[in-house]
Amino acid sequence: MGVAHLSAVEPPPPTPPQGEGSLGLVMKQSTHRILALDALRGLAVIGIVPMNVIAFSMPPAAYINPRAYGGDGPLETLLWAISFVFVEDKFRALFAMMFGAGVAILLDKASAHPLRGHFARMAALLLIAITHALLLANNDVLRSYAVAGLVLPLVIRWRVRTMLWSAAALMAAQLAFSGYYAAQWLMALGDAAAQSAAEANYGYNPQAIAEAMARSEMGLAERVVHRIGQWQQQLTFVVASLPSTLAAMLAGVALWRSGLLAGEWERARLLRLAAQCAAIALPVLVVLAAWSISSGFDPIVTTANALVWSAPFDLLLGIGWAALAMALFASGGAITQRLGAAGRMALTNYLGTSVVFGSLFASWGLGLYAEVTRAQALLLGLVPVALMLLVSPLWLARFRQGLAEWLWRSLASLKAKPFRR
Repeated sequence: MGVAHLSAVEPPPPTPPQGEGSLGLVMKQSTHRILALDALRGLAVIGIVPMNVIAFSMPPAAYINPRAYGGDGPLETLLWAISFVFVEDKFRALFAMMFGAGVAILLDKASAHPLRGHFARMAALLLIAITHALLLANNDVLRSYAVAGLVLPLVIRWRVRTMLWSAAALMAAQLAFSGYYAAQWLMALGDAAAQSAAEANYGYNPQAIAEAMARSEMGLAERVVHRIGQWQQQLTFVVASLPSTLAAMLAGVALWRSGLLAGEWERARLLRLAAQCAAIALPVLVVLAAWSISSGFDPIVTTANALVWSAPFDLLLGIGWAALAMALFASGGAITQRLGAAGRMALTNYLGTSVVFGSLFASWGLGLYAEVTRAQALLLGLVPVALMLLVSPLWLARFRQGLAEWLWRSLASLKAKPFRR
């Protein structure tokens, strides 16, 4: 599998669907083709839930290292391995791909002042993202989307092959930069000072757990003040994520331009691409997972595997998930319809998931932070998934779009948009 397979045919830009669709802005369901695209967006936002529930329910190191918190028995290890190989950052990449494709769709259909409208949407999204990060989730990904999205108009007309090679170059650059530091970590294996520092940040650390527990008891206002004080760390987080985020967005635009996300590929071709992506990515991810487990979840090994070595294969498997889902969703069906509704409200559902998890784990909610195992946390993750699938179709029967989508459009245009049907 490679760039040539995706770009063997360079079709003209597909006719964009009517409506809007960057992160679930309304798209009319006139064909199964568009329904499949919305359903893929819905699958992406649901796929982020297993990652976010760990971030909301446990001390930060547990997101990367199951030994840090949440139980390290056989079940928890198995759940971690499944997530690491099949889910973790694959669906985050898929979510970013869908954002990139949505931007391409919007710019394709824009009739006047496309750049002005695009930059207004990115500014409005950044405002929503910062608010979300301060109030609910300091691991918010929308900040990176808004910043990386500013670059997309510069590359949106490139050929599919050029976009794919550019995405690969961005991933290679990030891998080279972060890989240098990861290699330094690995060479420090056994060094007492290095191990102690790694354990403090990414391993089992009673002091770090106690500090996380103390933060979890903060009231909402106190938490906002604390997060404002961490602005430098948050800025570093956003900047560090930009290369991989932009790479995923470029891949999404390329998938749209190639016709894959437009429903123009035959089922056999989609399944072949999915199999090729899996054949390349899965063996590497399985080896990395086995390395982490065999090391006893050494914090240096586990962190390097999770944050560095897996990154290009996460994106590749994300593309494979996109191809497989488009093949499965092409014929429609009840599940596809519900996923499509969730996808049309992807921004609302992403933010709403944070509200649900805050209600479950924060001090202003049920206060279950650090009270659950990894298995229990993942079970609680089914709550927002069920709400997405149940509520989204009912909501869209009454309203034109999700609440957050309406707010985004209204902020971008500085004018309240129609809401009710």
